[in-house]
Amino acid sequence: MASISKKKKALIEKYNQEKLRNHAMKIGVTLISPETVFLSNDTKFGKNIVINPYVVIGKKTKIGNNVEILPFTHIENAILESNVNVGPFSRIRPGSFLSKGSRIGNFVEIKKSKLGKNSKVNHLSYVGDATIGKNVNIGAGTITCNYDGKRKNKTKILDGAFIGSNTSLIAPIKIGKKAVVGAGSALSKNVKDKSLSFTRASQVVIKNYKRK
Repeated sequence: MASISKKKKALIEKYNQEKLRNHAMKIGVTLISPETVFLSNDTKFGKNIVINPYVVIGKKTKIGNNVEILPFTHIENAILESNVNVGPFSRIRPGSFLSKGSRIGNFVEIKKSKLGKNSKVNHLSYVGDATIGKNVNIGAGTITCNYDGKRKNKTKILDGAFIGSNTSLIAPIKIGKKAVVGAGSALSKNVKDKSLSFTRASQVVIKNYKRK
């Protein structure tokens, strides 16, 4: 009986997904490969939206105008404003807000964070429990270290900041306006506006080294 029940549920979900896809296309959403896209009953769509193959949109998601979602992206309980680009291989988790013109690239995870207008997180990064201002660039491999084992701590990055690649921001921490964080840094102290901050061990070179 259990297997029959599962089969019925699968058929109901298949029918529901076909219905949701047809409705989305009817209101103007472009689904490049409809059969590979999974939608939710409460998804709200704006105008001129393109959804590429293998995208999952979970509950409580709102998508604004002129948005493109690239392949293998999962979005749930999030708001995407207009002119946002997400993916491929991105995960937008509950409580996330992507402001107008922002960009989330490949292998990026956003959780319970706000990304400001025209800000970018383009590659291989985790942003959790963070507030990011306008025109911020987050370099590849950046991680907000938000969990200390007991609490989820906040990261705040103000307008115009530049975060170099392979950076760990150990929350709670605040990065000031137009501040620059050097690549390869692990920061645990606040950075003032228009300041450069970095942590980096000295490079050691041993000439004519022979492996033991």
